Amino acid sequence: MYEVQCLDFVLTEKSVNLFEKNQYILNVDSGSNKTKIKNWIELFFNVKVIGVNSYRPPQKKEKRGNRKQIMKHRMHYKRIIITLKPGDSIPLFPSK
Repeated sequence: MYEVQCLDFVLTEKSVNLFEKNQYILNVDSGSNKTKIKNWIELFFNVKVIGVNSYRPPQKKEKRGNRKQIMKHRMHYKRIIITLKPGDSIPLFPSK
């Protein structure tokens, strides 16, 4: 129904601090938009999403040859910050 390719959750110091604010950071496919992502998260995890913010990570320099540096966007994903309704949560590590 919703074609969103969720690549992975981002577990960094910043993202762990955002868990206290009920926010989660994910990497998703660059072709996905905010509406698709919101609907997918609500259906898949059975939670209520309040807000979705997205951005692309910065470009990386890729070196070609001895002296040339070409700016090339190697990131083929978006980074999404999802804010959930208070009381809802997403299990990061599934229980057995």
